[in-house]
Amino acid sequence: MKFGLQYDLRNPLESGRRTPDLYRETLDQIRLAEELGFDDIWLSEHHFVDDGYLPSLLPFAGAVAGQTKHINIGTNILLMPFHHPIRIAEDCAVVDNISDGRFMFGAAVGYRLEEFSTFGVNRKHRGSITEEAFEIIRLCWGEEEFDYVGKHFSFKGVRCTPKPVKKTGIPFWVGAHLGEAIRRAARLGDGLLGGGPAGRAAYVDALKEYGKDFENPRIASSGRFIFCSREPEKDWSKLSRHALYQMQRYAGWFSAAGESIFGEPPKDIPELEARGIYRVGTPEEIVEIIRQEHAAAPYERHFFFPIWPGVEVEMATRSVRLFAEEVIPVLKYL
Repeated sequence: MKFGLQYDLRNPLESGRRTPDLYRETLDQIRLAEELGFDDIWLSEHHFVDDGYLPSLLPFAGAVAGQTKHINIGTNILLMPFHHPIRIAEDCAVVDNISDGRFMFGAAVGYRLEEFSTFGVNRKHRGSITEEAFEIIRLCWGEEEFDYVGKHFSFKGVRCTPKPVKKTGIPFWVGAHLGEAIRRAARLGDGLLGGGPAGRAAYVDALKEYGKDFENPRIASSGRFIFCSREPEKDWSKLSRHALYQMQRYAGWFSAAGESIFGEPPKDIPELEARGIYRVGTPEEIVEIIRQEHAAAPYERHFFFPIWPGVEVEMATRSVRLFAEEVIPVLKYL
């Protein structure tokens, strides 16, 4: 199994931390993660959030690429309907070349109502926009000049440079949870950013339908929000308010969009605890959690958010180091 860290660079106003400091400290942690043996770094995108949620993945991915040597760098998730596909293809290829072939492209349709309304994108068309964009991006990374005529995009005589480093191209991951999104991931992607028993079963069925390799599905999964600790109760007492903040936002966004991924926003910390989404545990407890998740729905890559909104990077780094030293060695051969 491969292990990764995901970052959204959220910086709530009450934290009193300068955004340049958070960016610098995050890059420091990423360099350490590479030294400790993590395989992947994933970057997450949202817009118009008052805590500075990372809106521009690819500039930050370029910064990561310039400061690392071996670790893979992926987008999880780039929100495709808010970007021009040719520009994304070019920018991704640039990051891939800076990193010498370590870039992984992950994208999905998006869900937040405010983002669609502000960007002027009809949410009803997010699926078809994304599918056309995926087709165009792959054409951009190919060797041939191309024309394209679709419902949302039309071009003539397009040739994009630079090309991805590897002849096999940039790995193409698609974010999805259920339904048509899962089928889209199977039809157009190289792997699924999602998981869970229901999601995995639907993905395998869709791979079968499209004549793809369903016996070895490529799935990357985040599972629960985890924090590796020597003193779980003590650390949870410090982390819980940050976890509540994070989940109230995510659950609120999904609920407003009519998608019940996390249910209604939790009212308080006891309600959040009862849902079991966040787990602060010893290395042994974290190992068991991941083992159980993997047994229920096997996947090839596991990743988690090390820096919850407002949490001190130094505290998060303790968790990252402990995970690398005592969890990865036990689970890497799953």
